[in-house]
Amino acid sequence: MSNDYLLDKRILLVDDEQELLDMVHSILDEYGFHHINTAKSIEEAIVQAKKSPPELAILDVMLPDGSGFDLMEQLKMNGDYPILFLTARGEDDDKFRGFGLGADDYIVKPFLPKELVFRVMAILRRSYKGDNPLVQLKYSQIDFSRAEVIKNNEHIPLTAKEHDLLSALYRNAGRIVTIDALCEAAWGNNPFGYENSLMAHIRRIREKIEKNPSQPISLVTIKGLGYKLNVEGK
Repeated sequence: MSNDYLLDKRILLVDDEQELLDMVHSILDEYGFHHINTAKSIEEAIVQAKKSPPELAILDVMLPDGSGFDLMEQLKMNGDYPILFLTARGEDDDKFRGFGLGADDYIVKPFLPKELVFRVMAILRRSYKGDNPLVQLKYSQIDFSRAEVIKNNEHIPLTAKEHDLLSALYRNAGRIVTIDALCEAAWGNNPFGYENSLMAHIRRIREKIEKNPSQPISLVTIKGLGYKLNVEGK
């Protein structure tokens, strides 16, 4: 079964060293994680977590305004999501404290990029193993795990960009997703200039999910703002 849907998870990365932040961000982005927020202190991390609740937090132990352990306790008060410590503090007491507080994993710097990615994917698979839905639309279903649409008993494959766009729309089902947000979901951190490509992809998605693509019911245009995915039962 594909784990591509895990790449849509929002990650909060907290470290006071900008070089380390940039490196880890680059490693995860290259692998396919494009929803990453960063912070260099507890204060910044709390602001980021409230603005965009993460689905995984990667924390350093040593921060300028406290410890990663303190930050973990504060984050856990506002959301139940996995925590990975990535730190130079490799003493047993620190590891025991992290795991004792409920951390899901603990990696000591320096680390191998592949090890980080494998650990992150393992945590996400454990934490979100049931979060792989078959989404019911008016005239079709979306199977994100297989990257396909099921319509009239036909299995229609989705391209990678179509999958990215539908994932972003599904995360916000019933709400407007702006054109800029959709471009960022499909084309990463430099989404400008893709508006025409977005329209072409939306048209092809409608051909796959709608009964009449010219009169869409499931994927509708909100003029001047963006698009909205209507999911049955939500």
